[in-house]
Amino acid sequence: MDPKFKRLKYACYTSNITMSAVGNLSPVLFLTFRSLYGISYSLLGLLVLINFCTQLTIDLIFSFFSHRFNIPKTVKTMPVIAVCGLAVYAIYPLIFPDTAYVGLVFGTIIFSAAAGLGEVLISPVIAAIPAKDPDREMSKLHSIYAWGVVGVILISTVFLLVFHGENWYWLAFLFLLIPLTSAILFAGAEIPHMDTPERASGALQLLKNRGLWLCVLAIFLGGASECTMAQWASGYLEQALGIPKVWGDIFGVALFSVMLGLGRSMYAKYGKNIGKVLFLGGIGATLCYCIAAVSPFPIFGLLACGLTGFCTSMLWPGNLIVASDRFPAGGVFIFALMAAGGDMGASVAPQLVGVITDLAIKVPALSDLAQTLSLAPEQLGMKMGMLVGMLFPLVGIPVYYSIFRTYKKKPADSE
Repeated sequence: MDPKFKRLKYACYTSNITMSAVGNLSPVLFLTFRSLYGISYSLLGLLVLINFCTQLTIDLIFSFFSHRFNIPKTVKTMPVIAVCGLAVYAIYPLIFPDTAYVGLVFGTIIFSAAAGLGEVLISPVIAAIPAKDPDREMSKLHSIYAWGVVGVILISTVFLLVFHGENWYWLAFLFLLIPLTSAILFAGAEIPHMDTPERASGALQLLKNRGLWLCVLAIFLGGASECTMAQWASGYLEQALGIPKVWGDIFGVALFSVMLGLGRSMYAKYGKNIGKVLFLGGIGATLCYCIAAVSPFPIFGLLACGLTGFCTSMLWPGNLIVASDRFPAGGVFIFALMAAGGDMGASVAPQLVGVITDLAIKVPALSDLAQTLSLAPEQLGMKMGMLVGMLFPLVGIPVYYSIFRTYKKKPADSE
C-alpha cells in the first residue's frame, strides 16, 4: 500500500472502533441508568431504536444525494461529530441529573449520525485506497469493528466493576478519545477520489438493475443473520438454556464478537472466492441457529451461538465486496444503499424474534406444549424465536448460491 495512505487507513480503523463504542455503550449502561436516574426499560430500549433510526436516515440521505456532499470534508468532519455526541451524552446527565434522559437522547442522535456517516463512507474510502487485494482490505476493516466490540464490552465490564456505575461518565470520556484520535489522523490525511452518481437520476437509473436489488436483499439477510444472534444470544443462553447470566454475557456477546472478528481476520489474511464464502456462511449460520434452538444440551447451544459469529462474519462485508465490484460507477451511493439494507435487516429481524417470543408465551396451546416438553413457557417462546431467526440465513442460502454462481470480479452489465 502507498505509504501516503497509511495515515488514512489508521483513521478508518479508529473510526470503525468508534462505531463499536457508540453502538454498544448504551446497552452496557442500561442497568446503571435505571439505577441512577430511574429510567424505564422501554425508554432505555428506545435509545437503541434512536441509534438505528438515525443511522438509517443517514444511509438513505446518502443513497440519493451523495452527489450533493463534499465527500472528503464530510469524512473529516465525521469523527468531530462523534466527539460532540459523546461529550453531550456524558456531560448533560452530570449537570442536569433530573432530566438525564434528554441528554442521553441528544447525545445518541449526534453520535449515531456520526456512526451513520462512518457506515456509509469508511468502506468506500478503504475501497478507493490502492491495494494488491482490495477484498482482503475490506474484510480487515470490518474485522476491526468486531474486535472493537470485544474491547468495548471487556473495558466497560472491568470499568464498572472497579469504578462503579456512578462514575459511568468517565467511561464515555474514555471512549471519546477514539474519535478524537480519528479526527487528528484524518486532519493530515489525503482522501482519494470516490465516485458518486452525478445527480439523483443517476441513482434512480442504478435502482432499475435487478442485480443491485439482489445485493441489497443479500446484505439484508446477512445483517439479520448476524445481529439477531448478537442481540439475543446472552438472553437466550440465560433464559432458554439455563446458563448463568455472567457466562451468558461473556459467551453471548464477547465470544460471538471474537468469532465474528476471527472470521473476518482469516478472510483478510487467506480469503478468496467471496461468493463461495457467502454460500457456506449461510449454510453454517442456518445449522448453528437450528442447533441452538433445538439441542437439549446447553453446551451445544452455547457453542452454536458462538459459532454463529464465525459463520455470519462475512455476510455483511462480503456483500459490500460483491456490490462494489459489480457496480463500481455507483461509488458512495452503492455503499449507502447497502448500508441501509444491512441496517434494516439488523433492526427488523431481532424485533421479529422478540415479537414471536412474546406471542408464543401468551398462546395457551403453546403453554400446554411447553409443559409436555418439560419447558417453561419463556423457554419454549425463546426457542421458537430462535427458529424464526434461523429463517433469515435459510432464505439467504439460495440468494448466496446465486451470487456464488454468477459473481465475477468485474462490473456487471445492466440487467
